[in-house]
Amino acid sequence: MKMAQASRAKGRRGRERGVALIMVLLSIVVLTVFLTEVQEQSATAFAGAIGERDRLRAEYHARSAVNLARLLIATEPKVRKAVEPIFRMLNPKGKAPQIPVWEFVAEVLGPFNDAAGAESFSALTKIDAAAGEKLGLGGPGRFEVVIVDEDSKLNVNVGARGDIISRTRLAQQLLGLIGPAQYNPMFEATDLDEQLSDRQTICREIIDWTDSDTNLEPCDPSASAPASGAEDNYYQTIGLPYFRKNAAFDSLDELRLVRGISDDFWATFVDPDPRDPKKRVMTVWGQGKINVNSANAQTLLALVCGGAPDAELCTDVAQASAFLSVVTLVRSMTAGAPLFSSAADFIAALKGKGLIGPHLATLGVKPVKFRSEAEMKKIVTTESKMFSIYAVGVVPGRGGDTRTSIHAVADFRKSAVLGEGIPVEPDGKRPSPDAKPDEGRAPSPEELVSILAADPGGKLVYWRVE
Repeated sequence: MKMAQASRAKGRRGRERGVALIMVLLSIVVLTVFLTEVQEQSATAFAGAIGERDRLRAEYHARSAVNLARLLIATEPKVRKAVEPIFRMLNPKGKAPQIPVWEFVAEVLGPFNDAAGAESFSALTKIDAAAGEKLGLGGPGRFEVVIVDEDSKLNVNVGARGDIISRTRLAQQLLGLIGPAQYNPMFEATDLDEQLSDRQTICREIIDWTDSDTNLEPCDPSASAPASGAEDNYYQTIGLPYFRKNAAFDSLDELRLVRGISDDFWATFVDPDPRDPKKRVMTVWGQGKINVNSANAQTLLALVCGGAPDAELCTDVAQASAFLSVVTLVRSMTAGAPLFSSAADFIAALKGKGLIGPHLATLGVKPVKFRSEAEMKKIVTTESKMFSIYAVGVVPGRGGDTRTSIHAVADFRKSAVLGEGIPVEPDGKRPSPDAKPDEGRAPSPEELVSILAADPGGKLVYWRVE
């Protein structure tokens, strides 16, 4: 009897120990799942926090690059003044042209970047950047920055100004760009919508997209009539869900909506290399004048052919190719140094005169006779005021680099000279940039407002963060 009771008690204790073991195992499983979940959530939250920190750091690296780039552009008048005696020696009657300091932005801003940037600056200038105080980003990461001169490109927003003269000038430049004979095959095939868009049609559509009226643009610089009828409903006819905008382009990508802007047209006349914004031919920003010292070869050819469409340079493929080759070669040899002091110098060079004209003739480029030299002088400049700044902040991490890009456009047309204020007259008008307040006198409230408004770093007219 006692043995049976002991056996039953032993079996009961064994079952209890089995249940306890199962409960312990289940608890361990539950705790393991819970801890794993907590660890994953913590790791995810930590990685997210690290990513957000790196993204913010990369954005401010890019912001620093934008502000430093604006400061570099603002120093150009000081640089020009310093080198003016050298230009006076070469051309006593001329004046020093704008110096393209923006072409050397990566090298000049090296000390403010990472260690590699500082070393590159030291190797170029033989100056020890490490001797400076509080230089560099002060942490992991770097920035990449490129400044693009928007006044070196053809501004398709000129037509939005609303006057006949502006539209005619844009038509001349567009036809000069797409007019050379080597591009004939592009305008002989139909579009994807089975419509045939010739040169004049595409030129007309670009201008009609931006002008505020509903008149059909003739896109004929020699025509006296301002328009040739009412704008049609072309876009609805082929089933597109939009009308002509009749306002300025907000971005260059918007140009793709216009009739005739095919991929081939885009790659040839708008943006030949998306990786290099300096090679772009068109822009939606700019003064409306083209800087002949910084424009690329294709833009210069368009400018010349717009003013002299009958020139052999614009009708003969061999002449056009020679011109493009010469300009590209000269640009590479001069490393961005300005070649022309004024619009008159540029016109003289194309006529085979001046310091550069004879060299062009030697290389096979025949003299050009413009229809109106006075009109050419109005659309040519040697000083840029609109600049795109492309800055990228980069922060390295275990899973790869975190990159934040900023595209800013700065307008320097009303900017003060760095270190100098621009006063205003009693009537509220702004005098020339060379005017200064009387020394020893505190600026008036109007002068102070003018000084604060005329930011030497330019006015930001576009800002995009990606």
